[in-house]
Amino acid sequence: MAPAVLGLALTAACSNSSSSDGHQGATATLTGDCAKYQPYAGHAGTKVTMFASILSPESDSLQKSWSDFSTCTGIKISYEGSNDFESQLPVRVAGGNAPDLAIIPQPGLLAQMVKTGKVVKPPAQTVDNENKWSPVWKTYGSVNGTFYAAPMSANMKSLVWYSPKAFQQAGYQVPKTWADLMALSDKIAKAGGSKPWCGGISSGTATGWPATDWLEEVVLGGQGGDVYDKWVNHTVKFSDPPISAAMHTVADWMQNPAWVNAGIGDVKSIATTTFQDAGAPILTNKCWMLQQASFYEAQWPKTTKVAPDGDVFAFQLPAVNPAVANPVEGGGEFVAAFSSRPEVQAVQNYLSTADWASSRIKVATGWVSANQGVDKSLYTDPIDQLSAAALTDPAATFRFDASDMMPAAVGAGQEWKSLTAWFAEGQSIQRVAADIDAAWPQ
Repeated sequence: MAPAVLGLALTAACSNSSSSDGHQGATATLTGDCAKYQPYAGHAGTKVTMFASILSPESDSLQKSWSDFSTCTGIKISYEGSNDFESQLPVRVAGGNAPDLAIIPQPGLLAQMVKTGKVVKPPAQTVDNENKWSPVWKTYGSVNGTFYAAPMSANMKSLVWYSPKAFQQAGYQVPKTWADLMALSDKIAKAGGSKPWCGGISSGTATGWPATDWLEEVVLGGQGGDVYDKWVNHTVKFSDPPISAAMHTVADWMQNPAWVNAGIGDVKSIATTTFQDAGAPILTNKCWMLQQASFYEAQWPKTTKVAPDGDVFAFQLPAVNPAVANPVEGGGEFVAAFSSRPEVQAVQNYLSTADWASSRIKVATGWVSANQGVDKSLYTDPIDQLSAAALTDPAATFRFDASDMMPAAVGAGQEWKSLTAWFAEGQSIQRVAADIDAAWPQ
């Protein structure tokens, strides 16, 4: 039943007993369409605050995904999204104004929050739901071996968005190798009229994160998983030859004035263009390609046909080094609690289930769950199908977003700042690498 219809039917469909303070009693019985939410009943009239970096239009589907749960249980989830999430969450926690729940995209930031002593371990039911996730996802939500935050979503970052219609009209083929991708970029640039690449890394206080993805893709696809892992733990430094070489590759690609920033401006305009707006020139034939994650699908206008023969689609970014088998970079989000109130735990429990993940999939394109209990037939969107296949490919060289894994002072701090300066001010690779290395906690 559609949520709107269900909402009209709830008065008749759901019944519950009430306690004298107006809150739903512990023995409340939910019936009809609400019966499936019985495990979370007993907390009507309560409110749970949630803070995250997810903005509209992505946050619209997020809130829609739990609307039936909220209506049936009476637990109001008060959601707030902010471009300044990564800087504001530590401030709020330190000031005694922590949200009940936070959706944290960076394991490094989770570790920083755990060090404050304010993060509450998840309830037993959320822990029991672990068996529906791949073990590696649990490690991303753990700090020093202790599980704190349940995986919420997964996203495929190794994608290039393009227009199949434009490619077909121009006679271009989707490149299968890095050499082919660079050759196509050069061919488009020399043809004149438009440039091959567009990009934007502006994102509030998180400005710079798309540039970290470009570097991570090149490190993983060029150097392989072992060097990537050593880079994450700083055994391999930014100033070391493997990462320096990767930065030169990124510069040849996304700082090439003949190749970027199509339909927007020069190389420096990448720093001031929001990541949400970066792909717009593809729809007006001013840009040919955008490297962005699967969740970028939510940024296309609702009338855009996203399909292999549509207005836009995506192909997997090829490996820089053909010897690296199918490199796949992924990201994700994790639900951490700063309160152990029963209604907060009820929301945590629900968000860790395949039932909730399924409800989100049904209302959100460009969103993939880390929960293996989800029926994969629910992924009807072609980008979601492509992403789910890549993220679960046992033959892939999969790694989680490196900057998200690094200490927050680096991955969600100095690296964002320095890579932004790299694009906005033309700072040297040596200076950028040295500044990031210097920020690494001792």
